[in-house]
Amino acid sequence: MAHNTFHVALYVEDLDAAIARYRTILGQEPSKVRHDYAKFEITDPPVILSLNVGGEPGTVSHLGIRYPGTGDVASEMVRVKHEAVELLEQKGTTCCYAKADKFWVRDADGMPWEMYTLLEDAEAETAADQTLRRFLDQDATRRTEACC
Repeated sequence: MAHNTFHVALYVEDLDAAIARYRTILGQEPSKVRHDYAKFEITDPPVILSLNVGGEPGTVSHLGIRYPGTGDVASEMVRVKHEAVELLEQKGTTCCYAKADKFWVRDADGMPWEMYTLLEDAEAETAADQTLRRFLDQDATRRTEACC
């Protein structure tokens, strides 16, 4: 993967129905499906669409950018820190059935952004990081169950 990819995570009520609908809309199969999660990797335009169970259906969980490598994430994190933006760094974290190096920020309206690189797929979902939960909940108008 030689480019950055936009990431959007949506909450859905019925994962099977959402997968079926996005199969039809996007004309492709999901690249990953678990009991509470699905991911579509769209190549043109490059977008990662993840569907998450557990939040308010029809709302955005979080946005993000997937970078080609750890060095790209580190460079962006240094740049963001230089601008004095509060962030949460997570190296080698497992979330949404993937291991990643990442950092989180919030935009001016409180929307969480996940800036990350994928290290490898994972079979387990281990998104119980309380530091992340506290970071995503601060100054939020609604509780965010974001992870991937």
